[in-house]
Amino acid sequence: MLSIWLCSRNDAIANIAVMAAAGGVWATGTGWLDLIVGFVIASMAVTASVQVLRRAVAELKIR
Repeated sequence: MLSIWLCSRNDAIANIAVMAAAGGVWATGTGWLDLIVGFVIASMAVTASVQVLRRAVAELKIR
């Protein structure tokens, strides 16, 4: 359930961030906002992956 929550939350945040970055790129004509948003999305994915893996390892140790 944690994985589903994190993936859904990250998808929603990423969609909003991509739309905002597209508007920023259109308004400024530079691609920096796109790169920044890409880095933030990748960071969220890595963080969520680590959380899920830690939880899975903890569950395996309990059994």
